[in-house]
Amino acid sequence: MNTGKMILISFVMIFLFCADAAAFRCGNGLVTSGDTKMQVLVTCGKPTSKEKVCTDSQTSIRTDINGRKIKSKRCVNKVEVWHYNCGENDFIYALTFDDGRLMKETTMGRGAGKSECLGK
Repeated sequence: MNTGKMILISFVMIFLFCADAAAFRCGNGLVTSGDTKMQVLVTCGKPTSKEKVCTDSQTSIRTDINGRKIKSKRCVNKVEVWHYNCGENDFIYALTFDDGRLMKETTMGRGAGKSECLGK
């Protein structure tokens, strides 16, 4: 009976720790999916850098007057990615915002220099 309880407790602990892994910590603050850009700015401060990225593009082909086929691409969904350099002992984190809301947090390699993830 004790073995069954230990296994159950282990699974519960793993799931609890996995939930925190999907969050980004800035100093004492924590941001998670669904937070607004303003909430992230207030909690973490200004990002190291920002960029706009096309996540879904459509290619269309049309024919011009001379019968030549012309391909064109257009961006269907553009998101904003904020990068935070958390220093040489941590990672660079990329926070992806779609329509002003935090959609996901990913790492982009090792950080360098002083941490910029200390929060406000």
